[in-house]
Amino acid sequence: MGGLYSAFSSLLFTLDPEKAHNLSLAALKSGFMPTKPAAIDPVLKTNLFGLEFANPIGLSAGYDKNGDVLDALLGLGFGFVEAGSVTPRPQPGNPKPRIFRLTEDKGVINRLGFNNQGLDVAVQNFSAPRRAGIIGANLGANKDSEDRIADYVTGLKALAPLADYVTVNISSPNTPGLRALQGRGELEELLGRVMEARASLEHAADQKKPILLKIAPDLTDEDKEDIAAVAKAVRLDGLIATNTTITRPDTLKSDQKTEVGGLSGRPIKALSLGVVKDMYRLTDGEIPIVGVGGIETAEDAYVRIRAGASLIQFYSAMVYRGPYLANEIAKGLAKLLKADGFQSVSQAVGKDS
Repeated sequence: MGGLYSAFSSLLFTLDPEKAHNLSLAALKSGFMPTKPAAIDPVLKTNLFGLEFANPIGLSAGYDKNGDVLDALLGLGFGFVEAGSVTPRPQPGNPKPRIFRLTEDKGVINRLGFNNQGLDVAVQNFSAPRRAGIIGANLGANKDSEDRIADYVTGLKALAPLADYVTVNISSPNTPGLRALQGRGELEELLGRVMEARASLEHAADQKKPILLKIAPDLTDEDKEDIAAVAKAVRLDGLIATNTTITRPDTLKSDQKTEVGGLSGRPIKALSLGVVKDMYRLTDGEIPIVGVGGIETAEDAYVRIRAGASLIQFYSAMVYRGPYLANEIAKGLAKLLKADGFQSVSQAVGKDS
């Protein structure tokens, strides 16, 4: 399969990034990709949010915007897959081109703008039969919404019964004004209304459905303190740290580095790692953290876990490392944990904090 994927990868890199992305989705839909197991080693089994993860390696939101290929993605070795962001109404997103490869830097810039087909399509896709595995629904707000918090409430009511957990994404830089919801007062109102909506769901199991908050890497110390305080006060189930950054490191080499949008991949590794450390400290390790941003290897995943992350996610690294990166990282992570005498992932969480 290595040679076949190598040829397929070479083809993808000749295409516009968004066309390549859509072709990869089509390949998954067709059953083109052989499967890999998620249960690599018992040391990787992770219990969190009342859920049992075969391994702590997840696919972050952004790849499967509408939940079109959930079953196929679960067959690539991921311990969990997060789809979205989904907005209540369909929206086309920002004008094209809007995805840019920073090949020399192993990074990506996107300014997609929550392009998706809306909740009706997502509900159909999340309702479809799929193999065993944990699925998260990432919620967004429509660009022209008059009440963005209401959009998150609408999304939760529709997708919480169909997903294993729900992520409130208020940290995309590509929807003007969205990140303002990370302010203390706005965040208290947002999470308060979302929690109320969860409590009103019909089934008792859904009333306990984990709610996670995805935050930006571009936060001041005061922002982080406010987010931690609100998260603890409302007993938030988890934090995802982090989304893409609007900053541009001086080390960037690609001529695409001046494009507007959120930067992801290797260039944000240190920034995202720092946020995980800060949020673990500010929450006293009481709120589980999903570490995402610049993770490419088992070593990267292990560093993020020892910094305070209970789970990790990636997406951009697959552009450069291929579809079976979750399987590769899981195998390497199991070896690293055992080499240091850990019998589980949870024993390693926060060891370097």
